[in-house]
Amino acid sequence: MNSFSQELPPIVKYPQNAYSAGNQNWMITQDKMHSVFFANNEGLLEFNGANWILYPSPNETIIRSVNAIDDKIFTGAYMEFGFWSRNPNNELFYTSLSSKVKEKLIDDEQFWNILHYEQWIIFQSFNRIYIYDTKNEVFNIISETDAILKAFVVNNAIYFHVINKGLFEIEKGKSKLISNDPIFLNSKIVNLFFINEELLVQTEFSGFFKLKEGRLNKFVTDADSEIASSNVYSSLLLSDGSFAVGTVSNGVFILDSNGKIKYHLTQNKGLSNNTALSLFEDVDKNLWIGLDNGINCINLQSPIKSFSDDTGILGTVYASIIHKDKLYVGTNQGLFVKKLKDEDTFQFVQGTKGQVWSLFAEKDDLFCAHNVGTFLIDDTKANLLYAGSGTWKIEKIPNRSDLLLQGNYIGLTILKKVNNQWVFSHKIKGFDYSSKHFELTKSQEVYISHEYKGVFRLQLDPSFTKATSFYTYPSPSKGKNSCLIQYNSNIYYAYKEGVFKLNPKNKQFEKDSILSAVFEKDEYTSGKLIVDPSNKLWLFTKNYIHYFSLSKLSNQLKENVIPIPASLTNSMLGYENITQLYNSTYLIGTTDGYYTINLNDLTFKEYKLKITNIAINKLNEKLISCSIVENGLFKYNENNIIFNYSVPEYNKYINAEYQFLLEGFQEEWSEWSSKTSSNFKNLSPGDYTFKVRAKIANSKPDDIVTYRFTILKPWYFTNAALMIYFFILVVIAIYIHKRYKKYYIQKEQKLIEENNLLLEIKELENAQQLMKIKNEQLAQDVDSKNRELAVSTMSLIKKDELLALIKEDLKNAPEITNKSVKSVITTITKNINKEDSWNIFKEAFDNADNDFLKKVKQDHPTLTPNDLRLCAYLRLNLSSKEIAPLLNISVRSVEIKRYRLRKKMNLDHEQGLVEYILSF
Repeated sequence: MNSFSQELPPIVKYPQNAYSAGNQNWMITQDKMHSVFFANNEGLLEFNGANWILYPSPNETIIRSVNAIDDKIFTGAYMEFGFWSRNPNNELFYTSLSSKVKEKLIDDEQFWNILHYEQWIIFQSFNRIYIYDTKNEVFNIISETDAILKAFVVNNAIYFHVINKGLFEIEKGKSKLISNDPIFLNSKIVNLFFINEELLVQTEFSGFFKLKEGRLNKFVTDADSEIASSNVYSSLLLSDGSFAVGTVSNGVFILDSNGKIKYHLTQNKGLSNNTALSLFEDVDKNLWIGLDNGINCINLQSPIKSFSDDTGILGTVYASIIHKDKLYVGTNQGLFVKKLKDEDTFQFVQGTKGQVWSLFAEKDDLFCAHNVGTFLIDDTKANLLYAGSGTWKIEKIPNRSDLLLQGNYIGLTILKKVNNQWVFSHKIKGFDYSSKHFELTKSQEVYISHEYKGVFRLQLDPSFTKATSFYTYPSPSKGKNSCLIQYNSNIYYAYKEGVFKLNPKNKQFEKDSILSAVFEKDEYTSGKLIVDPSNKLWLFTKNYIHYFSLSKLSNQLKENVIPIPASLTNSMLGYENITQLYNSTYLIGTTDGYYTINLNDLTFKEYKLKITNIAINKLNEKLISCSIVENGLFKYNENNIIFNYSVPEYNKYINAEYQFLLEGFQEEWSEWSSKTSSNFKNLSPGDYTFKVRAKIANSKPDDIVTYRFTILKPWYFTNAALMIYFFILVVIAIYIHKRYKKYYIQKEQKLIEENNLLLEIKELENAQQLMKIKNEQLAQDVDSKNRELAVSTMSLIKKDELLALIKEDLKNAPEITNKSVKSVITTITKNINKEDSWNIFKEAFDNADNDFLKKVKQDHPTLTPNDLRLCAYLRLNLSSKEIAPLLNISVRSVEIKRYRLRKKMNLDHEQGLVEYILSF
């Protein structure tokens, strides 16, 4: 059991795959910004509390030594030493000092140590000591024929140890022998300390010695025997006067100023490795250990102490209790006990092998609720009281000191004290469900929480033998890892929807806004509620442990927060347990043991938040670091930006949380998160101010770090470009205006021309219309003339006919003797001349109709005078009936003439004769 017998400070492990560098770390230091640096196999390794950064060695060799002095980080390697400085981007760049004495370096020389003394920097190899004057920038070199094993700066003096020669001090740039005691001649000196006006010497195998008047006297410690067989490689005087001793094969010893062992840290007790190559105490009094394979940080000043069982013998802790100055721990392996204040080992309580669910003390009696039943514990002995089923919990019954109520796998049972001995009495009838969480009121009502069925209320009879009534609450409902408990005479039920308080008047559960806020602020993991002897109510969430206490001036609950996440405590969800060991010291069970916490020592100092890196990039291109000192000015396509920030805090159980705001992009602060970076993509051109703040537990986030930057507009959106665009637009507008003006002038001219043309056309149309009207008038006149001509012709014909009739009548008269009658007949005969009438008609007709008959005669030479006469009559649009008397023939004869005329003119059958004649 010795393997898990000591409560140790928290150990933060950083394996090689976490920092992505070499496995060995030869020396450790810390700068003013509290970043920690390691001389690593692959280069200079930096850790700022959030990110690891490796700077490769300048000549690709192992860096053996490192020391942060002022604002520079000095390093020593193979044939090389110098310093690193920060550029505005917060990145380190290297400056070689060994190049100034390059010709003086000894071949194959490595620099294993760097010391600071006033204005001088001391670089130590196994061959020489190089003293660099930072003011005058010159070197002083001290050489020895034998190997220089180690150099030291102690009490304003510089010492170095030379094998086979002794211990030397440097005075005025020269070496001076201080002691050649056999210990110095035969042993390797690991370190020198100045304590109580004396030099204390740490040797590799022989332990500690005090140097007085050149002679060494043994300083005895409790670890001498183990140190003698462990090969001490590194050691350190801590700020509280303790000693840290790192060995090659047996881990690290922490000794008090009197040489007593406070802690012995080994791989079995939490270290990553048993070989401690380097030790360093930071400003927060954490002990850093550079191991042969990894890095560990020991939170020596932490109010939290861890009890880790790497063997698996103890197992997962489900319950603990202080009883008769002994600490009892119930686990999944059984019940264990040890003396409270001694560094004693746990002893297994025989007969309790199995799962312990809870522990309960009633006066001098200790009960163990076990998966096989109920045990009564007497020191290291266990007596089985009840084996009917597994027991979850045991509680007192109000006003009945002789009875105890048990919650079992199969319901509720009663333990009774008979003749001063506790015995199993009976099972309560009427309720057979598992009763993991229950509370009993003074009115004998039992409230039970069942993870899969919800909350029940039972009314027990006065004899506690049966449940007289049974009620299942419809609300609140069932919930994973739910819990029910009584606190300040009130019954509370907690599950993922919040914490609910029983109203004693209506016996209904109502949501408690103060307690429920715990789950609203942080992610729900468990509803487990615990009340400790000092009347504190404990709750557990993903990132915090909360406890509430009553205010001294009112009944209001006061909340306190411990920033310990569930992932670090490794507690079983739903089975969290906490026990008050002393006034302010509590024990909290975990899956591999437990840890203790002292609330009075749980203070949080003001940590310095800083932006560690700002990087930008174009889309799908490599990140480019930017200055964190000056305001940023980025191109429009460099609008993807990443901010890295951190609080250099290295406590295992205390995590910082961050909140950021990007003014110009966001209106409200982000949610609190443990993430140490924020990423913004595709930011629009404009001015931005990035703000970030941090808090630890209940601390107020007063420290706000800001960074201002501007994303430029693309060149085509700059003011100059806009002015050019404006000028171009003005020119274009003027050009367009002129073009439009010219166009509209041309359009107007064209429109005028078109209108003039339209007017001319209109005039022509009017002239044509007038000519048409005149032609029609002329045609009408022609028709009229033709009618007149026809009438005249008819009149002549009628006249001739009349004259002919008169002539005939006169000739047929019986007596034609009268000379005068004969004269009349002669005159009539002269006037009846058809040829003369026709010629007159023809001449008049041609004059009236533009020589129509001549044209017809030209086209149809075969036409006879009678045919032409018929044509003339047809031209006058006379019908056959009207033509017959003019030709002195019948209508039938006219039709025949018309037919013959068509033949002579060779007219088609479809073509009309009159139409043809009218076409001339």
